[in-house]
Amino acid sequence: MQHAIPDFADAERWCVETALLERYCRKIEVQPVDVELRLDPVIPQLTLCPALYWKEGDAACLITKVGDGRFRSQFFYSVREQYGTGQEEYDDLAQCVVTLLQKQADHEAKRQQNS
Repeated sequence: MQHAIPDFADAERWCVETALLERYCRKIEVQPVDVELRLDPVIPQLTLCPALYWKEGDAACLITKVGDGRFRSQFFYSVREQYGTGQEEYDDLAQCVVTLLQKQADHEAKRQQNS
C-alpha cells in the first residue's frame, strides 16, 4: 500500500537522529515503519503514515508524519501503557522530538521513583 503522506526526508530523519544522539550521547537505531492513524477524530478512516521508531531501555518511541510539515509523537512501554506529549500535533519536527524526549525522561524518572 502506498502512502498518501510522503516519507520522511533525509533532513527530517537527520533532525530526529541528531536529537537522539544529543539525548543519549550515542547513536540510537531509528527504524522507518508504517502506522495507520485516524487523522480526523470525526472520520473513522485510517490513513497509512510513515513513522520513525526507536527503543531505548523499556520505552519505545514513535514520531509519525501526518502531513507536510505535520508530526505526532508518543512513547509506550506496553499496549496498556502509552503516552503522548500533551500536544496532538506539531508543525516543527525538532520541537516534536525534543518534547517527546523530555516527557519520556520525566515519566521514566517518576516510574523509577515508584518502583
